[in-house]
Amino acid sequence: MFTLIGERINATRPSIQAAVEKRDVQAIRVEAIKQTEAGADYLDINAGGRPGQIGRDMAWLVEVVQEAVSKPLCLDSPDPLLLQEAYGLIKQRPMINSISLESNRFQPMLSFLKGRDCSIIGLCLDDQGIPGSVEDVIDRAGALVKGLEDIGFDRDSIHIDPLIQPVAVNTRAGITAVEAMQGILQKFPGVHITCGLSNFSYGLPLRRAINRVLLPVLMTAGLDGAIVDPLDEKFMSTLVISKMVLGQDRFCRQYTQAAKAGRIL
Repeated sequence: MFTLIGERINATRPSIQAAVEKRDVQAIRVEAIKQTEAGADYLDINAGGRPGQIGRDMAWLVEVVQEAVSKPLCLDSPDPLLLQEAYGLIKQRPMINSISLESNRFQPMLSFLKGRDCSIIGLCLDDQGIPGSVEDVIDRAGALVKGLEDIGFDRDSIHIDPLIQPVAVNTRAGITAVEAMQGILQKFPGVHITCGLSNFSYGLPLRRAINRVLLPVLMTAGLDGAIVDPLDEKFMSTLVISKMVLGQDRFCRQYTQAAKAGRIL
């Protein structure tokens, strides 16, 4: 199963920030419903954007989205105290986005996560910053897996983000991502691999076309989730076709249904 996390309810986006400031319930409901209808498995909720108001804004967003749709939420914050408040409002098992190995973040997040019933995205990021090699990515993934397993998480609940880098900065970024994903799954079978796919195309024109080509390449390496805009119809078409080609669509049912509905572009 490919876990699709809808990214659009993010208060760093001007339209969402404006809706949050005005407490515009309808605007948030529309975003939640559209992403759900487009096929999102989780809806990411990021209340960043208004310092001093983020806790209240997160609580409001969680309540509005849960009243609008029945999809589980991906609570997106580095702050364990904010997450604790939001976690108390959820109606379905959530995903937490995210934990990293940074010294000011790792142990506080482990303390929050211990005993919680959720999935967790782990970023391959530590105090040294972005990993510089495939080996760095795999080593950091191992530290994340060990830390989460030590507090009771099974591997099926762990989603590792290897931190895909912009190809405009490093032309080997795609190869590095593929090799890192393959290495992580070889050493830590049972974990999931997710990513912010659009990071790869940062700084380049026609980014969505690049993202669509990258998707099946990474899926062959083990990618089984991504934080994306599910309203990108061409991307969603590529995802359906890729799942079929990779043997993840039994009897081609999803593809056939999408084709009949005019969603293959």
